[in-house]
This record gives sequence, C-alpha cells and structure tokens, in this order.
Amino acid sequence: MIDLHTHTLFSDGALIPSELIHRAEIKGYKAIAITDHADSSNMDFIIPRVVKVCNDLNKVKKIKAISGIEISHVPPKLIPSLVKEARRLGAKLVLVHGETIVEPVEPGTNRTALESDIDILTHPGHITKEDALLAAKKGICLEISTRKGHSLANGHVAKMARETGAKLVLCTDAHHYTDLITKKEALKVARVAGLSEKEIKTLFENAQEIADRC
Repeated sequence: MIDLHTHTLFSDGALIPSELIHRAEIKGYKAIAITDHADSSNMDFIIPRVVKVCNDLNKVKKIKAISGIEISHVPPKLIPSLVKEARRLGAKLVLVHGETIVEPVEPGTNRTALESDIDILTHPGHITKEDALLAAKKGICLEISTRKGHSLANGHVAKMARETGAKLVLCTDAHHYTDLITKKEALKVARVAGLSEKEIKTLFENAQEIADRC
C-alpha cells in the first residue's frame, strides 16, 4: 500500500509524523506521504519540519516517508503562489484540497489548482469534464478517497477520469492511525467506485510512480 495523503498534529491529525509513519509501516505500507493542511499562515512552519523527520526516518526505516503539503481552503487566486512557495520550502509532493461535496470549498479551486504545479487534486468531488481534461493533459492525478464523506463522489471522479484519460490515485486522507487501510480494503473501495481490474492496476501503478520520483 502507498498512501499519498495523510495528516498529523501539524494540522488536524492526531499523531506526530513519526508515529503515523511507524503505524503505516506496521500496517504493511511501502510508502506514505505527510501532507498536512496549510495556507500562508503555517506552510513555512510545517514543511521544513516534515522534510526533516522524513529525511531522518528514511535513513533507518524500510517504509519510504515523503514530505508533502495539502494547500487547503485557500482562495483560488492565492493557490499558484502558495504552490510555488511549497516547492521552494522543499515539499516533494504538493496537493490541493479539491472541491469535495461535503465541505464548502470555494468554486474555482479545482481549476486553479490544476493550472498550477501540483501532483494530486484531492477529493475533487465537483470535478467537471473540462477540468478532468486539463488534469489529463498535465499528468495531475485525481484522488479516489477512502475517507467518509469525500468518498461519496468517487464514482463521479472515476467516470470523469475514464472519459478524459486523467490519472487516478487512491488515498486515505488519514487523520488517525485507524484511518490507515490494507491493500485488500483499498481494492474494495476502488471496485465500489466502479473501476475495472485493469483500471485498479493502473491506479496503484500511478501511486508507485509518484512515490518513486519523490
């Protein structure tokens, strides 16, 4: 299992990065990204600390720890500059909190995020075909989420990806170690989203590709 979207107590998660990463390793994960929620108020605090702990743990653990960030609930006009700042600070993986159907994310977030230098648009429940086409063109992954609420739109996200050729990844959006899942559980979520076995294979290959380049 490779999970590219998780949270620690640096935002609204329950654990310090080291414990979440260790819990994931015990669960059988091959790689995990720490991608706490951020805006201009905390990005410069979070990213250097996550970079440090990931670098330290990668020297001694088998699981690969990836330093990232999830730009969240930021007005669309501010997203491009924050993405650039996240890269400058050393984030290897940059996510943007997409227009989920269960939170009041500002309209236009999906589009602006996809026009920026990001890796994954998380839980993009209101994704349009036009925006999915842009994701496909830029090689940005759309997320299939295992998290309660966000996962309600998985079928729509999968449909848009299938119609446009956009890439998909499956992530937990974990806020606690109990949110971490097994590969078997991930397969269930992917199948219920309507993905074929071939599409599911590609789904996991996409996660591996991102983990390998980080």
